[in-house]
Amino acid sequence: QVQLVESGGGLVQAGGSLRLSCVASGGTFSIYTVGWFRQAPGKEREFVASINWRGSSIVYGDFVKGRFTISRDNAKKTMYLQMNSLKPDDTAVYYCATARYVLRDAVTTLNEYNYWGQGTQVTVSS
Repeated sequence: QVQLVESGGGLVQAGGSLRLSCVASGGTFSIYTVGWFRQAPGKEREFVASINWRGSSIVYGDFVKGRFTISRDNAKKTMYLQMNSLKPDDTAVYYCATARYVLRDAVTTLNEYNYWGQGTQVTVSS
């Protein structure tokens, strides 16, 4: 059983930056692919970024366009999402998650993730 806790969300003006963190407990964090998703009101949960267990495979959602960076620190059981050049359209609840499989590449499909954090709100004002 893996527990995930996000932090770092908040209110920021357009063009600003935020760094989200997600700390894991339970399980063996270092062998799992992890990812970030987001969900805006009235919309489906959307893939943001994924990084594999050793950081050799990273995938971003098409909308990211070089603005976000995913990373992880296995010793701290923590993953990060650095978000720059934020836009109002980035407003959403952001969730971290761990994938079902170990020692795999980054994955983008929601149903390949089985443990989720509670989410952290990101609001970007215009």
